[in-house]
Amino acid sequence: MHILPDFQIGWPLMVFSFFSFFSSVNLIFTLFIFGRLAFYKVKKESNSISYPPLSVILAARNESDNLYENLPMILEQDYPEFEVIIINNQSTDDSTFLLEAIAQQYSNFRVIEVAKNQHLKPGKKLSITLGVKGAKFEHLVMTDADCKPLSRNWLKSIAENFTAEKQIVLGYGPYNKEKGFLNRLIRFDTAWIGMNYLAMALAKLPYMGVGRNLAYTKTVFNRVSGFKSHYYLPSGDDDLFIQEAATKNNYTIAINPTSFCYSNGHTTWKSWIRQKTRHFTTTDKYNVIKKWMLGIYPLSLLLMLISFVTLLLVTNYNWLALIVFLPILIIKWWIQARCFIKLQAQKFVPYMPLWDLFYAFVMPVIFYSTDKKKKNKW
Repeated sequence: MHILPDFQIGWPLMVFSFFSFFSSVNLIFTLFIFGRLAFYKVKKESNSISYPPLSVILAARNESDNLYENLPMILEQDYPEFEVIIINNQSTDDSTFLLEAIAQQYSNFRVIEVAKNQHLKPGKKLSITLGVKGAKFEHLVMTDADCKPLSRNWLKSIAENFTAEKQIVLGYGPYNKEKGFLNRLIRFDTAWIGMNYLAMALAKLPYMGVGRNLAYTKTVFNRVSGFKSHYYLPSGDDDLFIQEAATKNNYTIAINPTSFCYSNGHTTWKSWIRQKTRHFTTTDKYNVIKKWMLGIYPLSLLLMLISFVTLLLVTNYNWLALIVFLPILIIKWWIQARCFIKLQAQKFVPYMPLWDLFYAFVMPVIFYSTDKKKKNKW
């Protein structure tokens, strides 16, 4: 058995060269980007932390059931001083009556009503802007009506990351586990996106946060005039805003599990794809560097796999291809597993390579098959 082939010039050697190049690119990205999150040390809790007063801002529209379920956990946080502001945007359900009742129970709770108006643009940007304008405090925390903090220490776990220099805190918002393949895909997609934006932030390339668990100061918001440059888009409050507001050193991440906010995932493929389509509407506005960085990993993975399978069909190169491929597979598995464990998504670790492969093929199909110009209503 010959492990090393005869390196004669021809298409097999060319395919092996392509395979080696894209394997190296994929491995380097994994080591130097995902590796930053994999070996990131979560700050230990300290009794000496001075927690700033917080304004929690929550935009809602026809969310009476979610508000009834989730608001108590937010309002009863173990935190020295905070207020909760609900922007009730044109709701036609029982939200107004529910919020009036809750306001009578909690002194730190306020409601801003947005009257029904057909000329208002879809999306949360107006609501968030009204919340920021009406907030009493400098430090702001954003979440959604369908989100529930993991614990009563959620605000502490977010706010402990604020410093005089760090004025943006990128949190994480996973989805609750339910039965079915769609739920597994949604949870993997969320963890994968989380691994991407958190690792990229640690690599000094911040490009997004998640609006259901994001914190920043009024100063940062006002410095970039809020959402003015992309107000015409329904989305962008958690990615385009971050790309404008983040400077070299004014942001950090929060991945202590007590800082997580959990949501229920979509139950139909149609609603999930509609959500993904809405998120895709902002990608054309990313700068070239961030587009390249986000495309390097999936593109190099696909080309690596295609060239690898091709080499397996070439007898003289199959063993050499395996010698290169297997160590890369193991290293990637190890690093990505560490990232997923940090994000409480360890259930995906045993089958990580298969999910990695599946995701690399499915996401481009969804991206290029959806109408990103279609307006999505809130």
